[in-house]
Amino acid sequence: MDATIPWLKLIDRWDGRIPRYTSYPTAVSFHPGVDAPTVEGWLSALDPAEPASLYLHVPFCRRMCWYCGCHTVVANGAAPVEAYARDLMAEAALLASRLPGRMRLARIHWGGGTPSILGPGLWRRVDEAIRTHFEIAADAEIAVELDPRTLTQPMVNALAASGVTRASLGVQDFDARVQQAVNRIQPYAMVAEAGSRLRGARIEALNLDLMYGLPHQDELSVARTAREALKLAPDRIALFGYAHVPWMKRHQRMIEEGELPDAVSRLAQFHAAGRVFAATGYTAIGLDHFAKRDDPLARAQADGRMRRNFQGYTDDTAPVLLGLGASAISALPQGFAQNAAAVPDWRAAVLHKRLPVVRGVIPTADDRLRGALIERLMCDMALDVAAVCRENGARAQVFAGALPRLDAMAADGLLVREGWRIAVTPVGRVFLRSIAAVFDGRLEQSAGRHARAV
Repeated sequence: MDATIPWLKLIDRWDGRIPRYTSYPTAVSFHPGVDAPTVEGWLSALDPAEPASLYLHVPFCRRMCWYCGCHTVVANGAAPVEAYARDLMAEAALLASRLPGRMRLARIHWGGGTPSILGPGLWRRVDEAIRTHFEIAADAEIAVELDPRTLTQPMVNALAASGVTRASLGVQDFDARVQQAVNRIQPYAMVAEAGSRLRGARIEALNLDLMYGLPHQDELSVARTAREALKLAPDRIALFGYAHVPWMKRHQRMIEEGELPDAVSRLAQFHAAGRVFAATGYTAIGLDHFAKRDDPLARAQADGRMRRNFQGYTDDTAPVLLGLGASAISALPQGFAQNAAAVPDWRAAVLHKRLPVVRGVIPTADDRLRGALIERLMCDMALDVAAVCRENGARAQVFAGALPRLDAMAADGLLVREGWRIAVTPVGRVFLRSIAAVFDGRLEQSAGRHARAV
């Protein structure tokens, strides 16, 4: 990290509680006015000739990691998982019955939790149910999030047989002391074995999830983990900053706040890992990802085609994202809709043959314009405000009030502004969420609901 840059001053001035902007409006703006009948109308109006993406959420883990910010619970035995798989298949049939025809899936993403907790048998059954109700494109990307601690060879075989093409392994950190502090013990050899099994089964696209800002981490340890991770030759790396929100995730109270690094130390850790990745030829992707230069995500960024959705950065261009499972979010042309987060509530709706939607939001024209601006900024690290406004039938002068704040950021070296064109600098990359927030018309309504940007 460049010692000549006044990082503490920049943090004091530009840090804040800011969304991650995986949608706009963000989930904080979701409300119960968007209900099951509303979404049924949205689904019936879809064009079945258009490709869609599917997200399946499996909210179970064998053990809780103290840092986790996902919708997940610890499964006590096999019964809850078996019941969930049964109801997930029922929801798939329910959703398909509300569509105007058999839709073609260009992407399938399994998230959690730990989707592989289903085991080979249940995995095959759910996969077969999806194929019964949807057409899977021959070149579809099928991705799954995995826990190396529980990944068996039979499970890998089941993944391969169902056509999985990309796997994300949760790593976070290889340091034993850090692992102990966050309740996730997994030696390097265990992760390496998981990667070897996956690639041996021809699931060759491998993502690794790393994290900085955890207890006992420092620049040296994070850089060491980065070098260890590169031995696995991952295609993509997500380098997330730990978001400490114990008022939302009670298990995070197991992490001692006094053991967490301050904001300047967090930045130093991020830069330490980033230097390791850059030195070995990885391309920086948006806010917190890195990819091999020939990876589809890196090519999408170079071509201006990269998008951002609830799974993060993606090259998925499908206009429809269908969500299945507790807490899953659907992104449809008309708006966003989220399923009940609590498994009992989600199950009750499915068993009564109702879509388990409990909240969502219908974006206004202003929301769509702001969302387009924020997405391009988050994806491209640059933004032509006037061009995006023209594409949305608006005039850039609507955002004249944002210019003083942008100029103040420019004066601090976070960006360069030439008229309505904005380019984020390397210094500004870590403040990207704060820069994007300049165009957020709803931020004041959600103050205090987000993790800090830095």
